[in-house]
Amino acid sequence: MMDPVRNPFAPGAGQRPPELAGREKELKAFEVVLERVARGRPERSLVLTGLRGVGKTVLLGELRSMAVRRGWGAGKIEARPDADLRRPLSAALHRAVRDLAVRHRAPDRVESVLGVLKAFALKANPDNAKLRERWQPGIDVPATQGRADSGDIEIDLVELFTEVAELAQDVGTGVAVLIDEMQDINPDDISALCAACHELSQSGAPLVVVGAGLPHLPAVLSASKSYSERLFRYVRIDRLDRRDADQAVLAPVDREEAGITPEALDALFERSGGYPYFIQAYGKAAWDAAPDDPITVEDVAVAAPEAEAELAVGFFGSRYERATPAEREYLRAMAELTEGKDEGAGTSDVAVYLGRKPSSLSPARDSLIKKGLIYSAERGRIAFTVPHFGRYLLGMDE
Repeated sequence: MMDPVRNPFAPGAGQRPPELAGREKELKAFEVVLERVARGRPERSLVLTGLRGVGKTVLLGELRSMAVRRGWGAGKIEARPDADLRRPLSAALHRAVRDLAVRHRAPDRVESVLGVLKAFALKANPDNAKLRERWQPGIDVPATQGRADSGDIEIDLVELFTEVAELAQDVGTGVAVLIDEMQDINPDDISALCAACHELSQSGAPLVVVGAGLPHLPAVLSASKSYSERLFRYVRIDRLDRRDADQAVLAPVDREEAGITPEALDALFERSGGYPYFIQAYGKAAWDAAPDDPITVEDVAVAAPEAEAELAVGFFGSRYERATPAEREYLRAMAELTEGKDEGAGTSDVAVYLGRKPSSLSPARDSLIKKGLIYSAERGRIAFTVPHFGRYLLGMDE
């Protein structure tokens, strides 16, 4: 029996796979960004887009590690719907300043920046909040007055980013602010973020924002500020091709001095569709199911129901549970119209299928978009943000 303790596969939300295959292009591109910004050369901030399960969060974490290894200050946040940006951004920049403080020779200068950061953070408290209910950021310096504390998020962000970027400049590096689920930032905050990035790019300050989000994120940014199309460099993160998908399986198996047959690789690719999260799920189950080395196509077949059951609960089911009955009806209609395939459906077609007026379905559609279950692929069409979700929904009837 294959030793389950040595199983190298790691399905999990945002968990780094044992082999980060197929992302060399993106990693090299970010290496260039780091080098150019550190040398004072202009460079656009970066936005990664793609469906769920393609590894955007993992890649974001890897980019953060690259920045830290180069001596940058780096902080990462996950945006949440209807949540203010100040608090999580304050925590992320606090982490970045602490990274830089290790290399900085002037403690007073570091404390000055932390004072501005604290002033920015405290503006997250409502003006009418009682003293005992006011949130206190864990920054052990007095708040500075008159900098990043106007209450206008756009003004404050520009001033705060400038302060932190100048601190990085002191030590010859830069700052990376990494934002996951970027499409969930509220409109006022996303507008302010774009404006701050625009201001800093014009001054050549060594600060870059790296955002990651669903495929409609570019449209969200464009609706906020028209110049965002030129402000960010957009990189589409997709499923792995066959060569990279095989590498994601073979490399960790080889490191454990185990083997897998070519037929088993064929079966894993067919079932996973090349999506990194699914590769890990099916790979882990196949390893555990294999009675001995190497893993065979029969092992993959035996393991598939277990992998699919785990995906049904943790990957698909948890998202389906968040939908209301009306939203579930909308999702099922999409699945029927696309026959379970990963492709878009017309909003008017969904209305016809359900025998409803398109306007009556708008609340359900808009809520599903807000919950991150579907996105507007193009005008008049919607698609699932989760690969194989349509197949899962149709399978519920079996």
